[in-house]
Amino acid sequence: MSTPPTISEGSTGANVRWAQYLLVRRTLSYNQIDGNFGPVTKTAVEEFQGYSGLTVDGIVGPLTWAALGGDGPEPPTLQQGSVGTVVGRLQTALNEGRGGFAPASNPVLVVDDHFGPITAQAVRGAQTSGGITADGIVGLQTWALPVHAAGQVLADLCGVPGPGGS
Repeated sequence: MSTPPTISEGSTGANVRWAQYLLVRRTLSYNQIDGNFGPVTKTAVEEFQGYSGLTVDGIVGPLTWAALGGDGPEPPTLQQGSVGTVVGRLQTALNEGRGGFAPASNPVLVVDDHFGPITAQAVRGAQTSGGITADGIVGLQTWALPVHAAGQVLADLCGVPGPGGS
């Protein structure tokens, strides 16, 4: 994969969300993934650059992207209609997370690798519990939801690229 373009304070969009996701468990929290490169993201980048031995400029250029792992694969975005084994792993994680990172009232899901309306309902429950927008879509912010005190996130349980280089 190629290195994403250089981003800095004032940048917005998917590349900013990707950088913010990669900074989770390092210098940002999952609820700070918003696609806006503002002062909080700049400070997080500067902190990461400082402890990574990079030039501290608050700009995510080729060297910072490389240190973050930004040229690696992003986790898939899942929503109603998605199919595949990662959907099944998500369904399993949501079932096992009931009463933990997901509400105990979440429906018990049939693990069938098909993202339907009941899976979307369970995702919205986990999103609401995590204090993020409850849209039923599993994007970067949802993949970064903490699921255990040990620092694991939903991405870890589902075998997709996690934030923080995990």
